[in-house]
Amino acid sequence: MAGDGIRKIIHIDMDAFYASVEQRDDPSLKGRPLAVGHGARRGVVAAASYEARAFGVRSAMPSTTALRNCPDLVFVPPRFEVYKAVSRQIHAIFADYTDLIEPLSLDEAYLDVTENRRGLATATDTAQEIRARILAETGLTASAGISYNKFLAKLASDQRKPNGQLVVPPGKGEAFVQSLPIGRFHGVGAVTEAKMKRLDIHTGEDLHRQSLTFLQHHFGKSGPWYYAIARGEDHRAVNPDRVRKSSGSETTFDQDHTEPEPIEAGVLAMADDVWAWCEKSRARARTVTVKIKWADFQQATRSRSLPSPVADRQTLRQTSLDLIRSIYPPRLGIRLVGVTLSNFDQEIALRDEQLGLGFDAACVNQPAAQVAHHA
Repeated sequence: MAGDGIRKIIHIDMDAFYASVEQRDDPSLKGRPLAVGHGARRGVVAAASYEARAFGVRSAMPSTTALRNCPDLVFVPPRFEVYKAVSRQIHAIFADYTDLIEPLSLDEAYLDVTENRRGLATATDTAQEIRARILAETGLTASAGISYNKFLAKLASDQRKPNGQLVVPPGKGEAFVQSLPIGRFHGVGAVTEAKMKRLDIHTGEDLHRQSLTFLQHHFGKSGPWYYAIARGEDHRAVNPDRVRKSSGSETTFDQDHTEPEPIEAGVLAMADDVWAWCEKSRARARTVTVKIKWADFQQATRSRSLPSPVADRQTLRQTSLDLIRSIYPPRLGIRLVGVTLSNFDQEIALRDEQLGLGFDAACVNQPAAQVAHHA
């Protein structure tokens, strides 16, 4: 930490990463509304270019909805090995500036540059140089937020996308947060945003007016966190040894199913995908969750925590089958199933991170990639 006790944190976020890689590699796609994913009737958008976002196309949107919003939308299939390779290039650049790198996904990370390894005048200069190198070495643009904590740095990077950066200096965080809509806060999802609005909390300023007791009453254990961030406070360190929280895979069926055979075939295929990742990364976890998306797009999950980590593929398969069978007979047709492992054995996960067994083990957004891959 700097001599004044203030951290210097940069949040780097690639701009429309998957779509930008595709536009870089195929110049005919530049300037066109583009979706990475599959345009089939049951497909899902994995990522959208800024041209597509202007029409309301978003990741996780059904392909049919995306095409209604933007009839000229171009779909390209995802190439995850290419995205991972580019991500490794970007992280190699980060490593020239700090050892304190916390990946959030293939395309974003926190960097603690308090130590100032390169001797640059400010963290703002460091972020500018990193972004320039990313552009020169990959042909892609990135946005950056610079501040004295992680929460503010991430908010700041969102304010200047695409291809920009913003600094929130010490003493300015509280005012910066109060000016923002509550939906812009990292960690406030759609459900929490709706609940806050019902409580007449629409902005950071509104959140700041609430007492800690009020927030704990309405939001439980999250109350102190909301109280702190409304004041621009976040004491979390950048953690280069961040342990993966879950690994999952999902598939969207070509048609809705109510019969056990195709439903269970999908569950087993997803269980096999997850186990293949476990074998590759040598990670083991105790909790198995099966996700179901019904024909009306409502979702449900069923979970089971085992006494010890899942040790083999057959155990994962059987547990997944037991969970999906618990919802029989289905109340509606099922359009999507997924299998996720969580509650990882921390000692195994940390040891494998230290051995450098691949970037994926630190990438909490990997399940989203698998959603697209199987859509």
